[in-house]
Amino acid sequence: MGHWLVIDLEATTDEGGWAMEEMEIIEIGASLVGVDGHERDHFQRIVKPQRRPCLTDFCRELTHISQTDVDNAAPLPQVWAQFERWLMQHASRLVGWSSWGDYDRRQLEQEWRQHRLHSLLADVPHLNLKQAFAKARQLQRPVGLHSALQLAGMQFQGQQHRALEDARNTARLLPLVLPLKD
Repeated sequence: MGHWLVIDLEATTDEGGWAMEEMEIIEIGASLVGVDGHERDHFQRIVKPQRRPCLTDFCRELTHISQTDVDNAAPLPQVWAQFERWLMQHASRLVGWSSWGDYDRRQLEQEWRQHRLHSLLADVPHLNLKQAFAKARQLQRPVGLHSALQLAGMQFQGQQHRALEDARNTARLLPLVLPLKD
């Protein structure tokens, strides 16, 4: 009867990537779903990076997030407070949270430490859906979100590399991995 929270983050980066310690969250997308994968609520915010406030050309092209978008956004501590208020409404029914791979979990944990933030999610089990999907499908190795959707007979819906749309697409795979009933 519980709900799952599927989170996706977009972060500062450049072609070739940066070490995770150098990346900062620039968008949070979260889809609260039943175990049937149907969305019950969602959260989406752009975040203003502090250490590297100017997005690289690569980052803007990849995410379709403009410099103006991040310039007009609040920094992570403010956005995270908004997220936690939103999440509190659903906390009693939350059984777990998930992301495609471990990057999002690790990035959140790193930024919670850096900004001295507390999260309800710290006390909720995390499911690496990328690993769980690979295990459920008996794949030799995990695949990307786009490939996983194709293997499941689905097409990606919306704009890739936008946090809420990536979270929603990830959530569509949740019922294929969780042997639960809503």
